[in-house]
Amino acid sequence: MLKAFSFFRPLLATLALAAAALAGPVWAEGRAFTAEDLVAIDRVSDAHIAPDGQWVVYDRASLNAEGTKRTHAIWLVSPGAQPVKLVTGSNPRWAPDSQHVYFLAPGAAAEDKGTTQVWSLPAGARCAPGRCDTHPPVQVTHLALDVDSFRISPDGKMLVVSMAVLPDAEDPAATKARLEAKAKLKTSGVLYDKLFVRHWDTWADGTKNHLFSLALGADGVASGAPVPLTPGFDGDVPGKPFGGDDDYMIWPTKNPQGGTDVVFSARVAGRTEPWSTNFDNFSVPITGGKPPVNLTADNLAWDATPVASPNGQYAAYRAMKRPGFEADRFGIILVDMATGKKRELAPGWDRSADQIAFSTDSHSIYATAGDVGHQRLFRIDIETGAVKPVTKDGHVSAFEVAHTGGGDMILYSRDALDSPPQLFYLNAEGQTTTLTQNDPDRLGGVGFSEFEQFTFKGWNDETVHGYVVKPHGWKPGVKYPTAFLIHGGPQGSFGDGWSYRWNPQVWAGWGFAVVMVDFHGSTGYGQGFTDAISGHWGDRPLEDLQKGWAAAQAKYPWVDGSRACAAGASYGGFMTYWIAGVWNQPWKCLVDHDGVFDNRMMGYSTEELWFSEWENGHSTPWANPAAYEVFNPVTHVADWTKPMLVIHGAKDYRIPLEQGLAAFTALQRKGIESQFLTFPDENHWVLKPQNSLQWHHTVEAWMKKWTQ
Repeated sequence: MLKAFSFFRPLLATLALAAAALAGPVWAEGRAFTAEDLVAIDRVSDAHIAPDGQWVVYDRASLNAEGTKRTHAIWLVSPGAQPVKLVTGSNPRWAPDSQHVYFLAPGAAAEDKGTTQVWSLPAGARCAPGRCDTHPPVQVTHLALDVDSFRISPDGKMLVVSMAVLPDAEDPAATKARLEAKAKLKTSGVLYDKLFVRHWDTWADGTKNHLFSLALGADGVASGAPVPLTPGFDGDVPGKPFGGDDDYMIWPTKNPQGGTDVVFSARVAGRTEPWSTNFDNFSVPITGGKPPVNLTADNLAWDATPVASPNGQYAAYRAMKRPGFEADRFGIILVDMATGKKRELAPGWDRSADQIAFSTDSHSIYATAGDVGHQRLFRIDIETGAVKPVTKDGHVSAFEVAHTGGGDMILYSRDALDSPPQLFYLNAEGQTTTLTQNDPDRLGGVGFSEFEQFTFKGWNDETVHGYVVKPHGWKPGVKYPTAFLIHGGPQGSFGDGWSYRWNPQVWAGWGFAVVMVDFHGSTGYGQGFTDAISGHWGDRPLEDLQKGWAAAQAKYPWVDGSRACAAGASYGGFMTYWIAGVWNQPWKCLVDHDGVFDNRMMGYSTEELWFSEWENGHSTPWANPAAYEVFNPVTHVADWTKPMLVIHGAKDYRIPLEQGLAAFTALQRKGIESQFLTFPDENHWVLKPQNSLQWHHTVEAWMKKWTQ
C-alpha cells in the first residue's frame, strides 16, 4: 500500500472499565503541540508480556542530545509500578520461564563487532516494583552476520534467528566473505536479470532473509553452528521490507514425528515476485534437513501470521481471497489440527483482521481491525463466530495475550489523535491499568486540540466519515485558516490515531483548523467501501472530498474555506496533483509529498507492480493504456494555477523521485509560484529527526504564506 484475556465478567462492565481508563487527556489550555515535540518525545513500541503475566518489557526510543538519532533501550514495568530501564538494546522478548529477557544489541566480541547479536539478561536480573538489581547482560549469539529477528522455542532450548544471506552460500560466514570480496572490486556496475532490482529504499544485493536454528545451553547461550532451515529457499523470511518475527513462529506442539516445527509465511520470488501477492504458510523442522512444506498452496492470494491455540486443537492464520490485491480483506482461517479441516471464522464480519491471537481457553480469538475511523481490539467466539469489541475508541496497534491458566491477561498498545502510543494492561477480571504515560517531561504543558468525527452523504449517496481538529487556542466566533489533509494508501485512513509524520495536532498547533475525510477506498468501513476506489482514483474519492469539504464548512463555522490549502502524500499526493487540475478553485495553495504525477510512468517504474496493475484495471500500462490515462494528473497540467510546494525523497522507490521532479518542472515552466524540497537520504517517508523538522518548518512557512 501507498503502504491477554477471556472475559468472565459481563462484557458491559469490562467495556465500562476500559473506557474509563482510555478516556484520554482532558483538552485544556496549554501551549501548542509543536514539530519539535513530535520529533523529541520518547517513543514506546514493541511491548511484550511475560508468560506469567506479571511483567512487561518494551522498547523506548529517545532522541540524543544532538537531535540527530534515536537510541533504543529496553524498559520493564508491571501494573502499579513505575517503569525502569533495564539495558540499552532493542527487540525485547521473554524466555518461557519469565526470568530471562532476550534482546538485540551490537556484538562485543572481536569476531562479531559491528554486527547485531542476541543477548539476554539472566535470572538474577529480576526486578521488584520500581527497581531492578540487574546483572550484566550475556551475549547469546556470535554469528558472522546481523541477526535481524529471533524467536525462542516454547521449551527454552532452541533459538530461531533470521539473517540476510546469499541463498547459495554454504553458511553465514560464506555470505560475509563473498559480500566483503564484492565490496573490494574496482568496478561498481551491478548486472540484474530479474526484478526486484530495488525495493522500497534499497537496491537488491542478492541476499534473502533466511531462518536458522541454534541450540541453547543450560546457561541460555547458543552453541554450535547455526542450522539452516530454509537453505536455497527463493524468498524472504521475514518478508521485505517490513517483515518481523510475526512472520514465523515455533510451533508449541510436536509434529507427528515427535519433533518441533517452525511455521512461517513467505512468498516464493521466482520471476513473478514484483506482481504477486501469493504469500503462503510453510512448515519446516526446527532441526532442519528437510525442505519447507507449503501448507496453503490451495490459496493463490495472501496467507499470513500463523498462530497456535494453547490446547493444541487449532491453528489459525489470516488469508486474503483475491490474488494480486494487497488491500483485500484478511479473513481468519481456523484449522482443526486433528483433521486438517479449514473454515473461515466469522465470514460475515466485514472487517479485515490485522493481528490475531488465541485466548487462554482456546475458545476465542482476539483480533485488531480498523472500524469506522478507529482501530479496535475484538474478541471472536470460535464456536458461534460472535464478534464483540474489547476496546472502544483510538487505535490499538498491537496486543499480546499471556496464557497463564487463570484467564487472559492482555497487553496492548493504544494511540489516538491526542495521544502517542502508550501501553495498557487488562487483567482477567476486566480491569485496565495504564502502564506508561505520555512523556511528561516533554508534554506536561501541552494542550492538545479537540477533535470530532463527522459524517455526510458522499459518492453513491453512501455515508462517509471524516474528522475535524480545532486549531490550538480555538475561540468561538473566530474563523481559522484550514489544512485539508488527504490520506495515502489509498486503502488507508485518517482516523483516530497518532502519526509521527502527518500529525494533525502539529497543524493545529500552527493555528490551522484541520479537516480529514475517509473517502471511498478507506479501510475500516467494509470491504465494499475499500474496493470502490480501484479503477476510480479520480472520481469517487474526489466526489467524497468535495462533499466532505462542503459538509465541514457547513457544520463548523470556524473552518474558513476562503483561507485553505490542500495537502497529501503518496495517494494523497496523487489526489493533490489531480485536484490541481480539476478542482483547484477552493485552495490558496497545495502541498504534495511523494505523489503520483504521471500514472503511466508509475506503472513502469514502481517496484511493487501488483499495486499499480490492480488499481488500473488489473492490467499493465501497455496492455490497457486507457486505464492508466483516465485519471492521470499529467494530462491536466495545462489547468494548474495554484501555488504548490512539492516534496520528494530521493530514495523513494515506491513512487520514484522523477515524479516529484517532473511536477516541479511543470510548475516552474508555467510560471506558477512553487518550491521543491528533496531529501537525498529519505525514502517514501521522512524519518531522520532533523529532516523531519525541516519538512515541518518548510510546510508551515508555505501554508502561512498563502493563508495569513
